Parts: sequence; C-alpha cells; structure tokens
Amino acid sequence: MPGAKTRYLQRLQEGLQRLASASAATLDIKTRYLQIAFNYDVGLVKRVLPTIVRSRRILIEAGTPFIKREGVAGIRVIRALWRGHIVADLKTVDGALGEVDMVRAAGATAATVLGSSPTEALDLFIAHCTQLGMVSMIDMLGVDDPLKAVRQLKRPPDVVVLHRGRDEEGTRGKVIQYRHVNRVRSKFDVLISAAGGVDIKGARSAIFDGANIVVVNLVRPGDPWEGIRTDSDVGAMARQFLATIE
Repeated sequence: MPGAKTRYLQRLQEGLQRLASASAATLDIKTRYLQIAFNYDVGLVKRVLPTIVRSRRILIEAGTPFIKREGVAGIRVIRALWRGHIVADLKTVDGALGEVDMVRAAGATAATVLGSSPTEALDLFIAHCTQLGMVSMIDMLGVDDPLKAVRQLKRPPDVVVLHRGRDEEGTRGKVIQYRHVNRVRSKFDVLISAAGGVDIKGARSAIFDGANIVVVNLVRPGDPWEGIRTDSDVGAMARQFLATIE
C-alpha cells in the first residue's frame, strides 16, 4: 500500500493534470494574446506572477533558460500560481514524445518545437500535443522559409512563432520577419506569434502586421534585451500591453 506522502503526491499530480486540461482550450484566432516570458528563476515567478491580472488573453511562458535552470518543477510552481495557459518553451529538437509528456504532467498547456527539427520530430510533436489537448507551437528561429517548413508536415501546428533570437537583438537589420505572416496564412489556418525584443512599440507593430500573439520577455536591469523590466510595476505594464494590442 502506498504511504500517505505517496498518495498526497499522486493526488497533487492528478490535480495539476486536471487543471491543465481545463486550461487547454484552443486559442481563438480572432483574439490577440499577450505571452509573458519568465526566463530567470522561481523567485521571480513567486514575486511577479501574483501581480499579473488574470485574463484569458494572457499566456505565461516558462522560458527556455527557466526550464533549463528549474526543470519541470519550475513549471509546477507557475501552475500553482496561474490558472490559465502555460507555455513550456522547450524548443524541442528530438525526443518529442517524452518532452511533451514531461511538461504536460507538470501543468503546461502549450509547448514549442524548433522548426529546424527533423520532420519526424515535428510531426510527432504536433500529433502528441493534439492527443493531450495541448497547443502546439513551432518556433521558426533560424528558419529562412517558415511556409516551406510547415508544408512538409502531416498537419500544421496551432501556432507558428516568428522569432528573432535574443542573441540577434543587437544585430543591425535583424528584425522579426512579418513578411511571412500572409505567406503562411494564405495556406494554413494557424495563429502567428511574434517573439524577440518586443517592447510596447514593437507589440503595436506586431499586431498591425498580423500577429495574434505578442511575446514579451521579463528583463532584469542591466540585461541588454527589450521587454518588461523586472524592477517596474509588471502588473501595470501587462495591462498596458493588453490595452495596446486590443
């Protein structure tokens, strides 16, 4: 017979999974969403996340550096504080089934895979997300032709992410490639997400250029990236971004 601690952990895990399932409704292509990315540690999550307004238009991202630092336990911390969508920015390259299972069990309702991954990995990733009721997102970081990448798949993802990487932010001429929005949308009924050095002005431009989701990083003072500064009133800034993209 399992002990009291084991039973408690099992009930907690089951509760997290039920909560994630309740949040995993398909995103509405007519709605404009704000995705707020946490890339540091759980300390920041615990301090800042409770200040962010509860809105179906806000997605909370467990960023790639956050997941590497905190693991799936970090996603559980976010789930304990947030009832809406949680994006696990895995940037999966291989082993799609196992990685999706891990973050799904921790409470994520969406996950990312790199568009440069093998077609087999992309197809498995999308199919497994669909099976689990999760939102599948293909991150096109470093992909020259997102439409070509999607055309090779058995089925399209829910979201195509046009992404300028953080290491590219300081490079002259490196911008989010919005020219791909209409190309992709002309063939596939998918949402478009814009990520990479987005501030208020950039959020406005993203929506004007056809994005459905604007990804904004939380950025510590002294770090060279654009986003919402962690020493600001993050809750107020989130409301400002929501109003800007409405």
